[in-house]
Amino acid sequence: MNIRWIHYIPLLAMLVLFACKDGKQDAAVVDDPILTSSPALKAVTDEILKAPKDAALYYERGRQLHKLRYDSLALKDFKMAVTLDSSKSHYYSAVGDLLFENKDINGSLDWIQAAIKKNPNDKKAHLKIAKLFLYTQDYARGFEEINIVLRKNVYDPEAYFLKAMLYKDMKDTAKAISNLQTAIQVAPDFREAVVQLGTLLSSRNDSLGVRYLENAYKMDSNDVFPVYARGMYYQERKEYEKAKAEYRRAIIADRHYTEAYFAIGYIFLQQDSIQKAWRHFDLAIKADPSNTTAYYNRGLCAEMMDSLQLAVADYMTAARMDTSYPAPRKALSRLRANGGNGNNKKTSN
Repeated sequence: MNIRWIHYIPLLAMLVLFACKDGKQDAAVVDDPILTSSPALKAVTDEILKAPKDAALYYERGRQLHKLRYDSLALKDFKMAVTLDSSKSHYYSAVGDLLFENKDINGSLDWIQAAIKKNPNDKKAHLKIAKLFLYTQDYARGFEEINIVLRKNVYDPEAYFLKAMLYKDMKDTAKAISNLQTAIQVAPDFREAVVQLGTLLSSRNDSLGVRYLENAYKMDSNDVFPVYARGMYYQERKEYEKAKAEYRRAIIADRHYTEAYFAIGYIFLQQDSIQKAWRHFDLAIKADPSNTTAYYNRGLCAEMMDSLQLAVADYMTAARMDTSYPAPRKALSRLRANGGNGNNKKTSN
């Protein structure tokens, strides 16, 4: 051995040590600055550096990442939590939930079933798997999972809510309403159940629905859907002024609520107020430039006002944006067949 290398051995050992330490740090921090991009993430990442074998820390960081919609990184952390501690059913559920949210249904089912094997009494896992069966329309298995939960706790509002969603998907509105009412009796502040109940009752032309929708809006005024749904109730009954008033409420609360602009435009179109209809479809497009139907209907208004160049431009835009949407292509064909003169039909496709 060359004697000069002996003097470098301690130095090389130190370099290897620091390289390994840096490698751990790279995995936790340096490789992806997202992991320290918020105070909460930085805090838990620093803890991971101190205790890299602590599964709970990876699970917590996964939750923080998921809140910020960094799902690929969250998934890695949840899986790391499972690797470090395979005894916790909620670690498996976290992976299953994230896969389900990202449309990996089969992968999600495997992980949530694994969670149930780890803890057969895990209520959340049973309800999550029921939700998967709702998605795949395997209703019988969905009810089985929900009933397991209800046998443990007959007053579980989430179980009744999910049961209602199964019945709703099966078009059994009466049973859906009954289960939603039970959920709300057990948990009066269960807002999602209140919204669903209001929507279903409104769809049956029951005025009690608009009261539930108003209560839901009062529970959380950041979500204007219940106001919009009240507008739809009045629109279906052709009470157009009341409907427009609700849609305007929605717009005042959220000026980017495209559906409300569109709905007002539709009503004006039925009332032969074509210019006002055009204006509201135009506002819908400004709120959401990807709204293909709004382009079509703005084009329809332009055609009715004999602004054929504008009509053609909007029809072409709509046809280009969604090649499976037949209405704009039919409109263009109609204009060509009539030598540029469209038939002024009131419609909203």
